[in-house]
Amino acid sequence: MDTKLLSVFDEIYKTRSVSRAGDNLGVAQSSISISLARLRRHFGDPLFVRTSDGMQPTPHATSLVVPVRQALELLRGITRQQAAFDPSKARQTFRICMTDITHLALLPALMNRLCDVATGVNVEISHISAQTPRMLESGEADLAVGFMPQLEAGFYQQKLFEQGFACVVRSAHPRIRSRFTQAMFKRENHVLVTAPGTGQNLVEEELQRLGVQRNVALRLPNFLGIGGLVASTDLVVTVPRRVAETLVSIADVKAVPPPFTLPVFAVKQHWHERYQQDPANRWLRSVISDLFLE
Repeated sequence: MDTKLLSVFDEIYKTRSVSRAGDNLGVAQSSISISLARLRRHFGDPLFVRTSDGMQPTPHATSLVVPVRQALELLRGITRQQAAFDPSKARQTFRICMTDITHLALLPALMNRLCDVATGVNVEISHISAQTPRMLESGEADLAVGFMPQLEAGFYQQKLFEQGFACVVRSAHPRIRSRFTQAMFKRENHVLVTAPGTGQNLVEEELQRLGVQRNVALRLPNFLGIGGLVASTDLVVTVPRRVAETLVSIADVKAVPPPFTLPVFAVKQHWHERYQQDPANRWLRSVISDLFLE
């Protein structure tokens, strides 16, 4: 049993795929298959069985994942002083959990930077959810970028920027022009976006504290298509300011200040303490933080 076999086991467990494990480790799929065959012979168990949902672990594989990862972490700790990450030579997939705000504020700049300095690096995006802390801890995700005040001990974070809110309506709204009063806010119909990690709960908590009730005509799980929706109706949507700026640039809408003082929140990048010293993770974090400091 060597480090490469342990890494193959861990990657197949995380990705549930032989081909994706090969991509992430930078080796051919045939080599991954050979390594899996060796693992099966060594443990006397299939370990991973092909299903409609990918390569699912057997009970024996599930019992092995914790000691395998402990062994890998120990070996990485022994060689950490010699470890290095060269972005120009790397062949790696980074998995990042994001919110819609981060998609708009970060993703284009991040991909442009990677195309310049790390052509062999790929990015896989998923939305921040209740599973994100577990994914960061297990290594299924490298980073999470958004608003995640619920993270407990064991996680690091770095503030990237602060974010307020704006109300967005169609440019030719018949009642809302440049001034948006509290009475108008209460009278109009609203869209409520419930996407986690975007600070929307802060708006709801503040309105509740102020005793303000609004007419929620539509609830959406994310900001997908919100610009066209607002531009075609008289609905009002309260969104983070960077989202509002993007909507104004791509749709026939305008942003107006909310008639109430709403909280400001910090968008941060988060990672688990297991990867605090990981060279690849450190490099990715530095790239993202540099994009917001420019």
